[in-house]
Formats: sequence, structure tokens, C-alpha cells
Amino acid sequence: MKLTSRIAVSVLAGLMAASASPAFAKVPCGGDFRQFLEGVKQEAVASGLSARAANRTLSGAQIDRKVLSRDRAQGVFKLDFLTFSKRAISGYRLKHGAANMKKWARVFNRAEKDYGVPAPVITAFWALETDYGGYQGDFNTVNALATLSHDCRRPQLFRPQLIAAIEMVQHGDLDPRGTTGAWAGEIGQVQMLPADIIRFGVDGDNDGHVNVKASSADAILTGANFIQHLGWKRGEPWLQEISLPGNFPWETTGLDQRRNGSEWASMGVKARQGSIANVPAAVILPQGRKGPAFLAYRNFDIYLEWNQSFVYTTTAAYLATRLGGAQVYNQGNPDPGLNDPQMKQLQKKLQALGYDVGKIDGILGSGTRHAVQEMQKKLGMPADGWPTPDLLARL
Repeated sequence: MKLTSRIAVSVLAGLMAASASPAFAKVPCGGDFRQFLEGVKQEAVASGLSARAANRTLSGAQIDRKVLSRDRAQGVFKLDFLTFSKRAISGYRLKHGAANMKKWARVFNRAEKDYGVPAPVITAFWALETDYGGYQGDFNTVNALATLSHDCRRPQLFRPQLIAAIEMVQHGDLDPRGTTGAWAGEIGQVQMLPADIIRFGVDGDNDGHVNVKASSADAILTGANFIQHLGWKRGEPWLQEISLPGNFPWETTGLDQRRNGSEWASMGVKARQGSIANVPAAVILPQGRKGPAFLAYRNFDIYLEWNQSFVYTTTAAYLATRLGGAQVYNQGNPDPGLNDPQMKQLQKKLQALGYDVGKIDGILGSGTRHAVQEMQKKLGMPADGWPTPDLLARL
């Protein structure tokens, strides 16, 4: 099951960066829907695509109100790491993950040989996104992309994807009436947007098409190619559970504070399994110093490129370690966190004190974690970045 939606950052990175410019802000959107689609067709043809493919793709497109509803509601991800990871990492996913890595061993071997991405990493995304292809979403892909392109909230992100969908139709890799996926237009067993499928698609079963919905080989290799493009470093770890001494300097934790593995080891950091790699890494504490502790290596950044939710990405990275043979984490006994109203109250107080916590949304994002850690230092509390009722009461 697809647990959260993302906007791919590869092909669209330049578009996102340019979206702040006045000229780019004038991406056509809104108005009469049929006239809007005619404009998309003209742009597609001008880019070299056939009028036939554009007509076939767009002629039956409709606004999907459910897509707009999901778009407005996205981003509400408020479960803590222990709660979410226990729900997401089920016995089913572990069992079927191992079976799929065995079943598709040749494909996974090719993925690691060609792209440097290990089987457990791809399999973890495959599990969390669609339960190994079992649930890929039931939103018509063309309708979803047309709806989000026509809507004036983020047309600069979705209009290129709609045109990419036309290109997929022209290649015979997308059925405009029958292809379904996530509400934001992602398709297939590892949920990718059309422009990324075109750019990174790999025909893993040699049938002349890239079919990430029906072909597991295509999905695995396309996902590996995409992950490599995001910056995956061949042969390096991504996440490793650790234990920390009681006198550890908690203010050194957080994704923005990296040291080589040897330096962490000199500070008392110990791997629960294996040895610490001597490459840059950060100590992360998803639920503070009394909960699970991990070293997040440079490859962990790729998870944040895939999905910006810290809890989701830590869960995905941890699931990959479990699929690779890691033991169950030591969950510890974390201090109670904050509920939604309390988190919003904390964010408002931190904002009033001059901290940039981003949107007041009740989500423990990177800005709020950093502000919490800074305030903990000022108050003489263990600066582990985990907000508690005690911290809130002291503000």
C-alpha cells in the first residue's frame, strides 16, 4: 500500500527551482478544462510528440475531485517512529520481501551490478509503496495529472508530467483509459512519475517496453536507476542501529551534524551488529535519547530525496536493514511525546521566540527538531531534539 505521496525531485528539480521566477509562475492553469487540455496538446506537439498521441491521451480526461481533496490533505504525517515503523514493517512484508529477493535474484544482481543499489534497499521501497505491487493505486493516471495540472496550486510541477504521460502513450507504455496509480500521478510497483519513468526506465524483461506496473523486472531496475541518479554511493551503508553511552553529548545528534565513523566510535558509539563504517554519518534519535538510535550514513540522504518525511524515510531505511539481516531495533523507553494540539502549541512558542519551525502543522519536521534541540541546550536539558511535555511546560 502506498503510504505517502511524493513529488519526484530529479527531472523536476530545475522546474521547482525556477518556479519562483515571475515568468515561470505564468504556467497556464485554470479556466475552461477543454481549452486547457487543448493548450497542453499544442505544447506536446510543439515538443515533438504526435497529435494522435495527444488526442488519445487527453480526449477523455476529466477533473477528479478526489485528487484535489487528497492534494489539499497531504503532508499530515504525525505518527511517531515507533508507532509507524511497527505498523509498516509487518511479518508479511518481511516474509514476502525475502521471498521476492530470492525470486528476482538475477534482476537484483543486475541492479546492484549496474547501479550499485542493493536488493534490500529496492525491496523496502517496493514494500512500502505498493506491498510488492499488490496495491498500486486506483486513480486514473491521466485524470490525476490533468486535474493537478489544471489546478493552479502547483501547475509547474504537474503540467510537464502530463506531457510526459502523452509521451508514454506514444511509446505504448501507458493506456490513458486503463492505467491507474497514486492520486499524484505516480505509477507502478515502486510508484514513479511519468517523466522519471521516461528518463530512468529500464526494460528488464526485454519486451521492448518499460512497464513498471506489470513487470517486476522493469520496476526493480527502473527503481535502481532512479535511486542511483539521486546520488546513491555504491558500497556504502545507509542506516545502522547503534548504542550510545549515558554521558553522550546529545547536542551532537541530528542530520545536520556529521562525523566520520571513527570519530563517532571514539565518542563511545557502538554498532549493535557489525562494525561502524569510517565514512561520514550522523547520529539520529527518532524519539530522543531513550528510544532507538541509528547512524545515518550519506546514503540516507537518498531516502529523504524519495520522501521528505523523516519518520517515513527512517522506517524505509530501517526496513531495508531488516531485509538485509539486521535484528529488531532496541526500542528503549522513550519519554512521552506531544499530541497534535501540544505540538502546535510548541511550534507557536518556538516561533514567537524567533525560531524557524516552518508551518504550524503539528508535524515534527527538521525545523522543529532543530529548534527543540537549540531550546533544550538553552534550558540545560539533554539536547536530543525530542519534544516532551516537560519542555513545553518550561517555555
